Amino acid sequence: MADNEDSAKGFNFKAFATPRIIGGIVIIIIVLWALTILFGTSDKPETSADAAHPSTSSHGATATSDHEATTTAGSHASASSAAAQHASDDTTHGVAHEATTGEDTHQSDEAAAHDTAGTHDQVSTTTHDPHASTSAGAQTASSAHGDTHGDAEALPSDRHPIPATPMTAPVHKPTPRGVAFVEAAIQPMEYELEERWWGWRPNDIINITDNVNNFQLGVLEITRRTVVALAERISRHGVTDSLDPNLEEAMNWFMVKASSYWFPSAESKYQDGLDEMRTYLENLKAGKATFYIRADNLIPLLASFEDLLGSCDENLVKDTNEDGTPVSFFKADDYFYYTKGVASAMAMVLEAVHHDFLLTLESRNATELLHHAIVSCQRAAELSPWIVLDRDLSSIFSNHRANMAAPISHARFYLGQLVKTLST
Repeated sequence: MADNEDSAKGFNFKAFATPRIIGGIVIIIIVLWALTILFGTSDKPETSADAAHPSTSSHGATATSDHEATTTAGSHASASSAAAQHASDDTTHGVAHEATTGEDTHQSDEAAAHDTAGTHDQVSTTTHDPHASTSAGAQTASSAHGDTHGDAEALPSDRHPIPATPMTAPVHKPTPRGVAFVEAAIQPMEYELEERWWGWRPNDIINITDNVNNFQLGVLEITRRTVVALAERISRHGVTDSLDPNLEEAMNWFMVKASSYWFPSAESKYQDGLDEMRTYLENLKAGKATFYIRADNLIPLLASFEDLLGSCDENLVKDTNEDGTPVSFFKADDYFYYTKGVASAMAMVLEAVHHDFLLTLESRNATELLHHAIVSCQRAAELSPWIVLDRDLSSIFSNHRANMAAPISHARFYLGQLVKTLST
């Protein structure tokens, strides 16, 4: 009777425990499998992100990722070990065969967890490799630079490197004194002969443009006086020096009568005079001619300009001619344009005087006087009425001769004061 009761109890325990033990083992396996998948899936985006941006990660961030990967792998292994240990304890209280099965499962789970941790470490190491490659490339470049520097230092002392070709700035020679003055003396007549439409007109058989004719005569008078002063004074050191041959020829050619039409023609001789002056200019640039800027050389030129302006001023303000006849309308027109030609050419020459004789003028405090003379000449040269009127000074109509006489009187005054200043 007792045996029957024991056997019934044993049978009931096996029937009760066996399905529960098997069910518990299956649940543990499923839980471990789910945890493995869960943690493995959560690690992959971090690995991909790290692998996608290796160049922007710093060395400290990569090291932190390695440490986190190792910690995660350790946590996975610890969790797997704890679960396996719990399964092993349950199996120990059960059947020996089932315990053996539990141990096999525990070993399998440990191997899987170890493989997962190894894979994560490998990915972290791969993420760290681009930085290491970059560092290695930088070290290689530094090594190459160091080797090159070492080779340069290792060159023997008797071998000197070839020096680079020096880059020198172009040398600009200063313009010799007198170039501006001679160019200013050439330019007015050059324009009248070569650039003015119809050229030189005072020697034309039919004179229909008396305004231009008188303007050209005024330019010619300034050119003559300038060339004479240049040949006799400015280009010579003293009265014992010989005249420059080119300037002497130019001085003679410009003295040809302006109305000479043939044998010789005025324009041809004036052109020869310009050619002689250009030759002197080239010799001056080459250092083969002389140009002196002393005050006693400049005074005769300014004095001759003052005398010429005095004559122009008288023609502009007089009411009757030398024979007592009143100044006609056509004669007033001639006086006006002759004076305009004088003022136009004189302003250009005086500007060149200011340029080349500046040191002489500054030493005598005479630059201001010359400046006023230049401005007055320019103001006279700018007058350009459609018709030159010669009305009474009290008339409502203009008197262009009187308008021209005002700046001409100022220019003559300042030139006189300049001559006195340079003479003292």
